[in-house]
Amino acid sequence: MSTQTYYVPEQSRWPILASTALFLMAFGAGSLINSLSADTGGATGLLMLLAGTLGMGLIMLGWFSNVINESDKGLYSPQMDRSFRWGMSWFIFSEIMFFAAFFGTLFYIRNLSVPWLGGEGEKGVSNMLWHGFTAEWPLMSTPDQQAFPGPQGVIDPWHIPLLNTILLISSSFTVTLAHKALKLGKRSRVVLWLAVTVGLGIVFLYFQAYEYAEAYNELGLTLNAGVYGATFFILTGFHGLHVTLGTLMLIIIWLRVMKGHFSTEKHFGFEAVVWYWHFVDVVWVGLFLFVYIL
Repeated sequence: MSTQTYYVPEQSRWPILASTALFLMAFGAGSLINSLSADTGGATGLLMLLAGTLGMGLIMLGWFSNVINESDKGLYSPQMDRSFRWGMSWFIFSEIMFFAAFFGTLFYIRNLSVPWLGGEGEKGVSNMLWHGFTAEWPLMSTPDQQAFPGPQGVIDPWHIPLLNTILLISSSFTVTLAHKALKLGKRSRVVLWLAVTVGLGIVFLYFQAYEYAEAYNELGLTLNAGVYGATFFILTGFHGLHVTLGTLMLIIIWLRVMKGHFSTEKHFGFEAVVWYWHFVDVVWVGLFLFVYIL
């Protein structure tokens, strides 16, 4: 039975440790990318990135463990439950704004800056910078071919991207079935449908890694392949990172269900992961349309 008073957790070291790990990840990733683009090696950046990633993984395990133990002890009141719901809602909103910034960048590049460089629009005079440049999308021939050679080809949307779309949309249905089964108290079905959802997420990540290898080795589509390559990998790469985190969260929830956690009425930890997974799926649909097809 949960307490009816508002629970105030003890002082925690997790927030400052998580901030430190995030700094190492961000600084290490930036250093690695800049070092590789300058052909100076990226050992220091890689080490910082790996250290930050490992640290964040350990912090998440410890932090999740604390929250799970507090929940199992019945320390959370209805007010605390509302706080969790508001917190998760604002977190997903921040993620929406995160991807909106990159989709906005893609829109600006495709519809404004590239046409301007091709001599179109109110700032078509920009064409004087690279006279003779032809505006097109995907940008196969960049204004500066020596520094940023364009790709030899682009990903066919009707093979791996379509398959990945089917996988993620299917996973939305399976995680919803798991959620409904939990509400009905049918725990064996919850375990089954969550396992299927995790499997679909892992298969998605496998095919995305396969697609990246094909893009690098066969199509010349890299981060240095002009603005198309940069936007492609930033958008799909960050989404892949979110799928990875979502899959890990689903695995944790699956293990908790196996241990008998959650009830038919109280299971917001489960529900929050379902929210997040649906968000990841919706973002992929946008990527499939605006990055691969249009």
